[in-house]
Amino acid sequence: MFDMNKIPQKLKEIIHNKKYNKDNVGMSGSNVLLFDDMVLKIQKQSCESDNEYTVMKWLDGKIPVPRCLYYETWNGISYLLMSRINGEMLCSDKCMKDPEMLVSLLSSGLKKLQSIDISDCPCINTLDVKLKAARYNVENNLVDMDNVQPETFGEDGFKDPFELLEWLEKNRPIEDLVFTHGDYGLPNVLTSNGVISGFIDLGRAGVADMWQDIAICYRSLKDNFSGRYNGGILYKGYHSDMLFESLGVKPDFEKLRYYILLDELF
Repeated sequence: MFDMNKIPQKLKEIIHNKKYNKDNVGMSGSNVLLFDDMVLKIQKQSCESDNEYTVMKWLDGKIPVPRCLYYETWNGISYLLMSRINGEMLCSDKCMKDPEMLVSLLSSGLKKLQSIDISDCPCINTLDVKLKAARYNVENNLVDMDNVQPETFGEDGFKDPFELLEWLEKNRPIEDLVFTHGDYGLPNVLTSNGVISGFIDLGRAGVADMWQDIAICYRSLKDNFSGRYNGGILYKGYHSDMLFESLGVKPDFEKLRYYILLDELF
C-alpha cells in the first residue's frame, strides 16, 4: 500500500484513515488511489500535472469530469484529489463484448469534446507545444521504449526516437483545432446507464488537432480488440471502419499515422 506518511499534512487531514485501493489500469506513471467517493493522483510535478488541474477547473460544468477537491505541489510531487465519477471504463469486458455500443459511446464522447468552445481555453496543446515537449522527452531519455507499438522502431520502422522526432518535425500536418482530451483511449472514458458518465486522466487535454483524439482512439480500439491489453483476450465483432462510420468522417490515414507516432514520444 502507499505510504500515507509521505503526503502533505493538509491532505492527510482531508483523507483521515479512509480505506482505498490502488488503481493499476493505465500507463501514466502516477500513483492513483481509489477511495469510495474520491480519487487521489500522485505524480512527479510536470506540465501535464499542472495542465490537468487547470483544465479540470475550466471544464467544470461543460462536460462530466472529476471535480477538484484539493491540489498541491510539494517537494516536486503533485497531489490532485478529485471526486470519483461513477461508471465503468470502456475497456471493461461488458463494453468489449458489445463493439457497436462501445464505438457509439466513443463517437459520442469525441463529438461532445469537439463541441466545446475553445475561445477562452487556457490549455494549448497544438503541435508547437507537443513537438517541443517531445524533443525534451527524447533529449532527456524519457521515452518509454517498453510501451511503444512493435512496428514503430526496428528494421521496418525508425532507428530510434531521435529519428522519429526529426520525421515528425519535418512532416507536421495542418491542424484543425478543437478541444481534445489528448489521451482518448478506452480506459479514460467512463460509461453508466448507456451514456458517457465521465472523462478522466486529463493531463494532455486542451486545444489541438481533432485527429489527435481520433488517432489515439483508433489505436486503442485496435490494441484492445487484438488482445494487447485485457489480459490477451481476443474480442470479436469490431472492424476498423466502425469508428469513422459512427463519426461520419472519412479517415485521414496520414494524420492517423502522424498522431499515433507522435504519441510514442510521451
